[in-house]
Amino acid sequence: MASIFSKIIAGEIPCYKIAENENYLAFLDINPLTKGHTLVIPKTEIDYIFDLPTELYSGLHLFAKEVAVALKKGIACQRVGVCVMGMEVPHAHIHLIPFNQMHEMNFSNPKLKLSSEEMQQIAAEIRMKF
Repeated sequence: MASIFSKIIAGEIPCYKIAENENYLAFLDINPLTKGHTLVIPKTEIDYIFDLPTELYSGLHLFAKEVAVALKKGIACQRVGVCVMGMEVPHAHIHLIPFNQMHEMNFSNPKLKLSSEEMQQIAAEIRMKF
């Protein structure tokens, strides 16, 4: 069964796209910890990040770096945190989370409730920085 991320890649489910190339996709998390919280995924559906072939794994991290640079330019923050947990969706992914204080990286924190308009605006601001 296709993961929700594979459905996003296929265009079956919409997303707030940040960046895309032949092998990877970055889009806003719909349940963000902070404004700009972005997910970076390979287009190949593999559950566990360390099961990715080396080239795909390396490329995912290089793509995530490009996204993080644009994210830091588009969202006022001191850092962009990186987290790989991989339990919530069976598709390898990296969380990029803009933050100013360490506690903002805590996944136990309440998630932000942002309108579709806010999400579209955030995505546009980040895309403009590529």
